[in-house]
Amino acid sequence: MSSDTDATFYALIDYEDQYVQPLIISAVKSQLPSSSCKLITSLSDYPSAGGPLLQWRAYESLVFEFALEEPSCLVNSYIIRKALVRKHYLSTTVSNWITKHPDSVLKKHVKPSVDFELDYAEFLDDALVEAYELRESCARNESEYPKNRDWWILKPGMSDRGQGIRLFSLESELEAIFDEWEAEQPDSDDETARSDTGDAEDAERSGVITSQLRHFVAQPYIHPPLTFSEYGHRKFHIRTYVLAVGSLMVYVYKSMLALFSADPYVPPWNCNPEDLRAHLTNTCLQSTGDREGSVHSFWELPDYIPGQVSPTGQSDPIKWKDAVFAQICAITGEVFEAAARGMSIHFQTLPSAFEIFGLDFLVDAKGNAWLLEVNAFPDFRQTGDELKGLVQGLFEEVVDVAVAPFFGMGDEGKKAGSERMVRVLDIDLGRR
Repeated sequence: MSSDTDATFYALIDYEDQYVQPLIISAVKSQLPSSSCKLITSLSDYPSAGGPLLQWRAYESLVFEFALEEPSCLVNSYIIRKALVRKHYLSTTVSNWITKHPDSVLKKHVKPSVDFELDYAEFLDDALVEAYELRESCARNESEYPKNRDWWILKPGMSDRGQGIRLFSLESELEAIFDEWEAEQPDSDDETARSDTGDAEDAERSGVITSQLRHFVAQPYIHPPLTFSEYGHRKFHIRTYVLAVGSLMVYVYKSMLALFSADPYVPPWNCNPEDLRAHLTNTCLQSTGDREGSVHSFWELPDYIPGQVSPTGQSDPIKWKDAVFAQICAITGEVFEAAARGMSIHFQTLPSAFEIFGLDFLVDAKGNAWLLEVNAFPDFRQTGDELKGLVQGLFEEVVDVAVAPFFGMGDEGKKAGSERMVRVLDIDLGRR
């Protein structure tokens, strides 16, 4: 983009994703003066004399040591953020925060999860000793018809992209899930070693990688979800892109996605346990044919919830999308503050870092938004080609809000956000 002598900073952009890489480069070129940035392809191209540097790369490729030693180096990820992105840690983050702040918005918008550890299926009874809420729920369910039971959704704590999700209501059903997984594990240490080196064909079985089978989270199943006849009464979740900057400002990108399941929704007691196509809204798990028509812009969904009227009893129904977005903003700001203040060992912010997270929310039939999980380095490819402009807009906002101000360019007021990027948290954690 410019010569070495003209450049305000150097930019090493290597996201290792053919969908994302050109969008980031396009955003940098469109949002910054052409003479301000010199693109380099590796750190070997970085001059020995030094200078401000942007590393925007895949997490595994980031040279954090350089960023920690050089204050003028900006990186696109925090080093430690387990308090948010690991499901069992997130459960603890929320639980601890609500205990100290009983009026927190998280109490009304995050289902109380139960987390436990398990190495082998035969030790499930021991694992559930600590998870007494789950054990008691399963015991109560024994005397209930399936329709009247409390249903749970099981997630491996360190999985992503919807891998390993199962539904259950009885302890016997939970035992069957673990028996199934254990039967599919490698029979020898050699096979386990091959799995851990990343051979996807050997390592991934039933959507669960062996190294993930230790920490688990059980969340109360949210029923009924909001569905629309215009979209075939299919369940959906909202993918919200969130930008965290420094120590610490947090922004919600207003252009959100609605990701739909492959089949029309049916209650968990009416579905085949082996077929979760009506329940899984993560399009990464869908075949190419199922993925067609499964990703939409959130703001293009119907304006009204069927049959819902305003609190005053007037005939005009509530505009639920505005209400849900307001909930999402409040939840997002609170959960990041909970991680930053209450779990600071497991969420360590850096003044010279920013990161994009993907937060997933489910909306129930009453229009309440529930936080499901927080994802680091979200899979932008599931957005598809039709809505690629939404992702392009996100990266443009990131450049405006996080990159340009760091290198002393652009309008400092952009740190406050824009119509597309709404600031939901601004706290000073005292890290310089």
